[in-house]
Parts: sequence; structure tokens; C-alpha cells
Amino acid sequence: MSYRAVETLKTLDLLACEDTRRTLKLLNHFGIRLSLLSCRAQNEAGAAERVAAALNEGKTVGYASDAGTPALSDPGAVLVRRVVQAGHEVIPLPGASAFATLVSVCGGRDKSVCFEGFLSPKAGRRRSRLRELLAQDTAFVLYESPFRILKLLEDLTEFDKDRYVCVGREMTKLHEAYLRGSAEEVRSQIIEKNELRGEFSVFVSGNRTH
Repeated sequence: MSYRAVETLKTLDLLACEDTRRTLKLLNHFGIRLSLLSCRAQNEAGAAERVAAALNEGKTVGYASDAGTPALSDPGAVLVRRVVQAGHEVIPLPGASAFATLVSVCGGRDKSVCFEGFLSPKAGRRRSRLRELLAQDTAFVLYESPFRILKLLEDLTEFDKDRYVCVGREMTKLHEAYLRGSAEEVRSQIIEKNELRGEFSVFVSGNRTH
């Protein structure tokens, strides 16, 4: 958390958040008390209406996703559009982003990087989209769960075993780790070290001669 973010939280009348339980822990850590409103993927449209109504009443409202950056593979886009349509200003408070964090340490030399986020959990769709991304010869970043990371790396090995890969796990957290090499090498490292906990971010180079 940045100093600016903490100080901003103290000024709010209402905080919309992806998970009120997680956000409450954060607020308690900084000794901040304020009203919370659930705003997750399943109820974002309705929550956005409540936020717009609160803003129309002159209240100051914030939004916090569980981790990372709102609207970047997280809820927030619907909320932003509704608030702007209601005539209110939306100001971002930059914080930790898995995408930017991974790109900064992956060692990739690609000029362009595509952010794809989570692929479909369905094998056919996932493999089809992965082939498309590899065919573009542009670096890309994926997010993946611990339940599918090994299968993703298997698919990458099958489609293009020479691509350079950098995987970040639990970035900015206690068990932060980075693994680099080919998809097959990284997969072996994950299995050897038994590092299948937490969320994974995957950088895949667009340059086959990386």
C-alpha cells in the first residue's frame, strides 16, 4: 500500500470492494473504519448503481479489488463506466500490478507485450487461444491458477518448446518467487520445488531466438 492510498482511504465515506472480508483486514491493519459495499463480478452492475447514488448525494467513494489492479482481470470496468456516465470523476491510485511487476523483472527484450490475463479453463479454448498468441510473435502475459499452471506449461512446451518463459508466483507477498527458462524447464522447477501455491503470472517471449 502506498502512503497516498492509505491517506485516501481515511477520507472516504464509502468503500466498494471485491471482498469485504479481505478489505476489512486491510483497513483494520491501518486502523481505518468506514462503510463497505460488496462490488464483485457477480453483482458489479447493481453495486455500481449504489455507488453512483452515493456520489450523487455528495459522498466520497473508493473501490478496492482483492489484489492487483481494478479492471485488470478484476472487477471495476462496469463500475467506472457507470460512475463516469453519472457525471463523476474517477481517479486511479496506482498500486502493485502483477502484469507490470512481472514485465519489469522477466528480462524480456520484446518491444511489445500483450496482456491476455486468464485463458479459458476449457482445454480446447485455452489451447486454441494459446496457439493464436504464439503465432503473433509478440510477447504476452497470462494469469493462471495453481490448478492449471502445469497444464499451461505443458501446452507451451508442445506448441513452442524454445520460447523463453518467466513465471512469477505470489508476487509482492511473503512467498514471492520467479522461475525462468523454457516452459519445460520452468515446469520441472515448479514440480521439483513443489511450488503450486498461490497465483501465477506467466511471461512468454515473442522472440523465438530470445
